[in-house]
Amino acid sequence: MQVAGILEEQHPDRARLFMQWHQMDWPVMVDSLDLLGVPGVPVVLFIDEFGIIRAVNPEASQLAALMEKKFPRPDGVLPGAPALPDPQALETRPAADTSTGWRGHGDALVLWGGVGKLGEAIAAYEKATALAPQDAEAQFRLGVAYCLRHDSPEAQAGDFAQAAAHWNRASELNPNQYIWRRRIQQYGPRGQKPYGFYDWVNEARSAIQARGEKPIPLPVEPTRSESAQPQKEFAATTGHNPDPEGRVQRDEAGLIAVDAAVLPARSKPGEPVRVHLSFRPSPKRKAHWNNEAADLAFWIDLPPGWQADQQYITVPNPAQPASQETRKIEIELKSPPRTTAGEVSLHGFALYYVCEDVNGVCFYLRQDIAVKVQLAD
Repeated sequence: MQVAGILEEQHPDRARLFMQWHQMDWPVMVDSLDLLGVPGVPVVLFIDEFGIIRAVNPEASQLAALMEKKFPRPDGVLPGAPALPDPQALETRPAADTSTGWRGHGDALVLWGGVGKLGEAIAAYEKATALAPQDAEAQFRLGVAYCLRHDSPEAQAGDFAQAAAHWNRASELNPNQYIWRRRIQQYGPRGQKPYGFYDWVNEARSAIQARGEKPIPLPVEPTRSESAQPQKEFAATTGHNPDPEGRVQRDEAGLIAVDAAVLPARSKPGEPVRVHLSFRPSPKRKAHWNNEAADLAFWIDLPPGWQADQQYITVPNPAQPASQETRKIEIELKSPPRTTAGEVSLHGFALYYVCEDVNGVCFYLRQDIAVKVQLAD
C-alpha cells in the first residue's frame, strides 16, 4: 500500500514546512485549483502495488479488509505518467470557444506557464466567466490566479481585491463547497475562523532549528489574518486622528497604489468583516519608501455605532534606508446590529514618507481611502 496526500493549498510551501516539522515522508500532490472538485478534506487514497486507486476515503472499519485483500494484476499495459502539454499549445486559443474550453486553457496556463503566464490565465478565466457567469469552478480558479499574481513580482494593484471578489462569488454559487469557504475564512474576520490557519509556523520553525535543520523558506509569509486565532468577542479599540484637519498634502501623483479588499463580501448587520489594505510603490515612478522617516500609518473614521479592532495602526519601517516592498494592513470592522442593508462607505486615510526615483525628491503624503462594506438583509 502507498499512502499519498492531496493538498488544496494556495501556498504549497507552507505544507512543505509542516511536513518538515512533523517529518512526513510520503508524497503529497498539490491541487490549488481544486481540479478534482474536492468538496472537503482530508482525502485518503488507498493505492495498491500496481498504482491503482482502490478506495477513496475508506471507513476505518474497511481498512483491515483492504489491507488483507489481494488485488489481481490488471490486464494489459499499466498507464504511465501523462505527457506534459506542448508549450506551443499555451500560445493559442482553446479549440472550443466555450466556458469549459477557456477554463481548461486557464488551468493549463496556471499549471505549466509559470508566473509570466498568469495574466493570460486570468484573461482565459475571465472569458470563461463571461460566457458562463454561473460557472463556479471558473470563478474560484480566477480568484486563485489573481492571488498567485498578487503574491508574485508581477503583482498589479487590485489583484487581491479581485481574488477575494471571485472567491466570494464562487462560494455564493456553491455554498456547500468546503474548500472555497475555507479560503475566504483564511483571510476573513476572527469571529468566523474555525481555527488558526497558520498559527503554528513559528513553533514549527523553532522545532526544526532545534533539530539542527534549516526550515524550508516561505516565499509569502502568512498575513496577520492567516495566523490569527478565532475570537468569540469583538475587541474594539479607539485612537487619535493623526491628521484631523486634513492638512497633509495628497498623493496626487500616485506614488503609492492602494489595493483594498473586504472579506466576506457581504455580511449581516452586527457581524464583523476584515479589511485588507496593500500599499505598493509605483514602479513607473520608481517610487520607494523613505525608511529613515516615520512609519506608514492608517486611520479610519467610524460612523456612529461602528467599531474597529484597530482604528489607528502603523507598519514599522525595515532596517534599510529605502525599500520598495508591498506593505499590508489589516483591520476588522463591525457594524451596528440595526444598520440598514446596502453599501456603506467608510472613510480612512494613510500617511507615509515616499521618494521619487533614486536620489529623487522625498515627500510626506496622505492618501484618502474609501472602504466599502456590503450589508445584507
